[in-house]
Amino acid sequence: MSPLIDEPAISRLVRTHEEPGIEVRVNFGVFAGRYATPAEIDELAVALKDSVPSFAIVSEDRHEFGGAVEASVHQVVVEVPQEHAGGAADVLAEKIVLAANGWALECIASRHGAGDL
Repeated sequence: MSPLIDEPAISRLVRTHEEPGIEVRVNFGVFAGRYATPAEIDELAVALKDSVPSFAIVSEDRHEFGGAVEASVHQVVVEVPQEHAGGAADVLAEKIVLAANGWALECIASRHGAGDL
């Protein structure tokens, strides 16, 4: 018997994954040159809460590998469950993209001054 059988799983296989109804990825690190802070994530949530009935925000370091290429980027991902995406998912997705863009630009400007991107 493996010693980890009685322990909580550190890693586990997920055979099925429910896709979100809407997924918006913000390439925050590419433009900000840093990670989004927890307070900034909270500000994004405030910006979305009146337009989006239910959502998750994931702040992630994404590392991609293939052939002779390695990439690392900090992303902020907004996920809306399918049941909350609604019949006008494209309209809601556009609202999220616009809110996320505005949020990211404010975050960047607050640390780098009011310069243009």
